[in-house]
Amino acid sequence: MQMFSGFPSRLLQSSIGALALLLSAQVQADGMVPDTSVVIVNEADGEASVSVTNTDANLALLHVTLENIAEDNESLLIITPPLARVEAGEAQLVRFILQSEKPLLTQRLKRVIFEGIPQGKPAAEAGQARVGVTVRQNLPVILHPKGLAPNRTPWTDLQWSLKDGQLTVRNDTPYVVRMGQEVQLLPSAGNAMLPKTYLLPGEHISIKAPDGSATQVRFQPATVYGFAVPHYEAPVKS
Repeated sequence: MQMFSGFPSRLLQSSIGALALLLSAQVQADGMVPDTSVVIVNEADGEASVSVTNTDANLALLHVTLENIAEDNESLLIITPPLARVEAGEAQLVRFILQSEKPLLTQRLKRVIFEGIPQGKPAAEAGQARVGVTVRQNLPVILHPKGLAPNRTPWTDLQWSLKDGQLTVRNDTPYVVRMGQEVQLLPSAGNAMLPKTYLLPGEHISIKAPDGSATQVRFQPATVYGFAVPHYEAPVKS
């Protein structure tokens, strides 16, 4: 087992002790598992549905909440049901209904949290500890405009520029672009870090660049479902 170098011995001993305590107890994870890694609501359909399975061995309440991202606080969706009883091993269908007074012009990004709340757990057997863990699934929700063609590689249209020690990336597309935060500047192989893992349509981000002579950037794109794809290299305008 590989350890990170420089790990404090006192903290390591504490972690081992905590791990031993957990291993000596009966650990149970109460999980509500959606059947997708991202919720896509097409404006043309007006709604989308997600099946959420209770993987726990007991009855649980499924609590579903929507969250706005910091850059977009407009309420565009309602969910039904927001709260439901789900038996062990059973699934609950959750609907996402679009409520927008104006047509969507670009993709929009929200978040949804699926949380299982344990109900009526049987008492632990005599002499046996029991630890309950509630697992929350936090997924992105992408609202897709009617008439906008799907784009599997929106990151290829990002515009990168370098000026006065600042690296700027612009997303002039109507698509949400998901990507890793680390950016490698070429040919010097210097690294820079983006503040988040997505760029919204029309958004631009500027960060300090360790190399003012870079001609390319290499970064890790992700599909709309969040799966990493091979690194992509894009030209940098000066």
